Amino acid sequence: MTSTEVLSMYENIAGLTNQMAAAARLGDWDGLSRLEAQCATEARAAGSGTPALSGAPRLRKIDLLKQILANDREIRDVTEPWLNNVPGMARQ
Repeated sequence: MTSTEVLSMYENIAGLTNQMAAAARLGDWDGLSRLEAQCATEARAAGSGTPALSGAPRLRKIDLLKQILANDREIRDVTEPWLNNVPGMARQ
C-alpha cells in the first residue's frame, strides 16, 4: 500500500465519520447504521497493516485521525443520551 493509498483510505474514513455525525444529529439511525457498516469495512483495511508514513503524509494522517476522533466524540455525544432512554440499553 502506497502513502497515497493510505491517505485516501483515512480520508474516506474521515468523510464517513463526518456523515455519521450528521446522521446522528438528525436522528437518522438507519443512515447512521448504514454508514457505520461502511466505515467498519474501511477500518478493517486500515487495521490490516498500513506502512508507516513520514513527513507531510504523516502529518496529514495525524490530522485525519484527529478529525475521525472528533467525529466519533460528536456521534457519542448524540447517541449516548438516546441509548440511555432505550429500555435495556442504559449503562450500568
